[in-house]
Amino acid sequence: MSRKTTVALHALAHGRTGDKGDRSNVSLIAYRPEFLETIVAEVTEARVAKQFAHRKPRSVKRYVLPKLGALNFVLDGVLDGGVNGALNLDAHGKSLAFLLLELPIAIPAKLVPLLSDSKTSKIPRRRKQ
Repeated sequence: MSRKTTVALHALAHGRTGDKGDRSNVSLIAYRPEFLETIVAEVTEARVAKQFAHRKPRSVKRYVLPKLGALNFVLDGVLDGGVNGALNLDAHGKSLAFLLLELPIAIPAKLVPLLSDSKTSKIPRRRKQ
């Protein structure tokens, strides 16, 4: 059994959010290729639905984009009807990526040394392929 350490998802990836009507797209882009396998294993549709449970998503669909080192989540019904129908402060849901980036992730001990850049608040660089 390998040892694991728990870190916030933002130590492994950054995110962006877009919207269309009552649908939100939340993308995760791994800082390093070595992090993608762990992100794919840990950030499932079920965990994302649980993280956004207070927004009551009708569905959560995950798309894995390995050539981009990224995942895209499509969440239906999380924007209170969308920009034209919602009175909330973040009608576009632009802050939803930040909510997802707070998700605790168990990472193998071998990845911990790769986090050193993010622990010092520097954005880690991707390796050239």
